[in-house]
Amino acid sequence: MPASPRTARAINDRSALRLLQEQGPLTAGQLRTLTGLSRPTVADLVERLQDSGLVHVVGETGDRRRGPNARLYGIVAGRAHLAGLDVRTGSVAVVVTDLLGATLAEASLPMEGHDNGAAVERAVGLLERTAAGAGARRLHTVGVGAPGLIDPATGELRDSASLPAWHRRLVPALQERLHARVLVENETNLAAVAELREGAARDRDTFVLLWLGHGVGAAVLLDGRLRRGASGGAGEIGFLPVPGTGGLPSATDCGGGFHALAGSAAIASLAEEYGIGTDAGPDGEPGGEPPGAVAVRRAVATGAGGFLDALAGRLALGAAAVGAVLDPGCVVLGGETGHAGGPALAARVEERLAALSPLRTEVRAGALGGAAVLRGALLTARDAAQDELFSPAATP
Repeated sequence: MPASPRTARAINDRSALRLLQEQGPLTAGQLRTLTGLSRPTVADLVERLQDSGLVHVVGETGDRRRGPNARLYGIVAGRAHLAGLDVRTGSVAVVVTDLLGATLAEASLPMEGHDNGAAVERAVGLLERTAAGAGARRLHTVGVGAPGLIDPATGELRDSASLPAWHRRLVPALQERLHARVLVENETNLAAVAELREGAARDRDTFVLLWLGHGVGAAVLLDGRLRRGASGGAGEIGFLPVPGTGGLPSATDCGGGFHALAGSAAIASLAEEYGIGTDAGPDGEPGGEPPGAVAVRRAVATGAGGFLDALAGRLALGAAAVGAVLDPGCVVLGGETGHAGGPALAARVEERLAALSPLRTEVRAGALGGAAVLRGALLTARDAAQDELFSPAATP
């Protein structure tokens, strides 16, 4: 059944907007070539998108030709302002962007030592001030990355005794104060989205991100889609029972699980056995970097192969368990520690993984490190905002 004229216009508009978002400003002629639409159809859609406030003339081509130069059309980046938040147990980082993702302002604050009410006010106030400094009178969509489980039915952060209570109060407070759409997602899942779109996994649609920061976690992407599990707990690899921990995890404590081998404190303790310190150096490091990441970065810089080999053996245990169930073909070592280890650590993990499992699995170092969470939050916010603004209802 052929599409109605209205539906056809909506499809053409979205196609043109996506091209302008992906490739930047284009002329009407370039839009005709890329979309295969006729000259009158492109002229109509350009006028329609200009009237809607989504597209405007940003310049002219510099081509030498008879008559006037062709106009370049681009998306109105200031049509909406977006924000991303990376909410950790002891800090909050925020960045504000335009509709195309250009950074306008960013800031961060420590949260340790504040009660729940003060922490919420501090976090919300940080975002409000950062948005005001960016010239954003109103935020359209806010993406929030937080540790913990996201309820797949409600999209809300679930109660957890291991997390500060202000984490759960933050999203309702943001919605009330900002009157913006607020989307919350597990931090490791957002890091995987960022590595998929802009980082180490750009050529993969199936992989597992092994998050190595202060804690450990995993994100599962199969056929380009995040898999969150029935209760939102897919990837809670810190609770994975593995040999070498001297105990077993419980429903409320991952201390006997994989976390006891690959968490930042465990890595720092292992580093001390090899004479590698994690204290701050004369240049002010680590500056908030997890101690485990500091140790790994120093080990790579000094060629401390014994420590890297021992750590790789630990990480391979978790990667082998994940591979035996999912067979993803690729594991990305994300977070600050995975990024610090780089190819040197990734190659060691891949070698040990090959000895544990018959399944061929490539191991890569994450490209974005700890910044992946904030980047993933922004990508999520931008996708949601563009889906709404580029929808048929958004254009006349």
